[in-house]
Amino acid sequence: MKQFLVFVKKEFYHIFRDRRTLLILLGMPVVLIVLFGFGITTEVKNVRLAVLDPSNDAVTRKIIDRMDASEYFTITRCFHSQQEMEAAFRKNEVDMTLVFSESFSDGLYTGDARIQLIVDATDPNMATTQTNYASNVIMTAGREMLPAGMETGSLIPDIKLLYNPQMKSAYNFVPGVMGLILMLICAMMTSISIVREKETGTMEVLLVSPVKPLFFILAKAVPYFALSFVNLITILLLSVFVLGVPVAGSLFWLIAISLLFIFVSLSLGLLISSITRTQVAAMLVSGLVLMMPTMVLSGMIFPIESMPWILQAISDLIPARWYIQAVRKLMIQGVSVVQVIREISILSLMAVVLITVSLKKFKYRLE
Repeated sequence: MKQFLVFVKKEFYHIFRDRRTLLILLGMPVVLIVLFGFGITTEVKNVRLAVLDPSNDAVTRKIIDRMDASEYFTITRCFHSQQEMEAAFRKNEVDMTLVFSESFSDGLYTGDARIQLIVDATDPNMATTQTNYASNVIMTAGREMLPAGMETGSLIPDIKLLYNPQMKSAYNFVPGVMGLILMLICAMMTSISIVREKETGTMEVLLVSPVKPLFFILAKAVPYFALSFVNLITILLLSVFVLGVPVAGSLFWLIAISLLFIFVSLSLGLLISSITRTQVAAMLVSGLVLMMPTMVLSGMIFPIESMPWILQAISDLIPARWYIQAVRKLMIQGVSVVQVIREISILSLMAVVLITVSLKKFKYRLE
């Protein structure tokens, strides 16, 4: 154990003496969270729409049919109570609910008819687009159905935004930045650190040292694990005190799943180091395999629901997608850990598979 700690200490020395790399590692989270925290707009399709229609009359059915016929909305559920609707939002089963008042048709003549759009505003850009499209569809359907001269004011929906009523972009991009930073630092920097030993010719000396090769690999990973944890705390502090994004759920489980994702990222870094021999190759592989897919296909910037099915299938293989999804649920929506069991299970499976493949492919003897 003493020898292992000496190797860990050596890796920390390597990191701290390279001030430019250290500046990137610790400064990148601050820069990215400020950049992404302010206004990148997106377009959405295939919104999961649910309906709560106590009146169930001819007018409401026509509006519902018109919404379902739109390319932007897909009706997936019909609720019978407010409690059922709230449970579906907590489980992330719907994106928007269309709520009609009772006796809607009669209320059109008395002025008591009401329509409400309840939207998951975890992603504010998506919520804005959803409500605009839904309002336009409802207003168009109302003008076609109502008699000439009747006011359509009753068909202007009231909008209720869940989880993010202020519509702050930071609520969407903070989880994405967390996934991107942890992936880059753990995977990219770990792979480059190990490949550098091969490139400079010091790997042979390290492998014949008294420390077992497995402990040598772990010693390489420990400093980046620690730096990733520091960056995680930095992002959370900036999110709460600078961007005003609260941690609505359990902080313990948020940190726990972040540590699991860090382990997955370290496994990816080890896998990259086993298939590359130069730092340039490791950088290219990391950029192509990790950075670009994480930014484009993880749901960090662009909604996965709006992508073609083939890209949605590819996104299932990206660890950052499941991490970002879990962080949004825990941090923004404030759900219990039961609601993120699926994401935890998938990340755990990825961790087991990646670390197994990485250790088997890692060459403990130089060719």
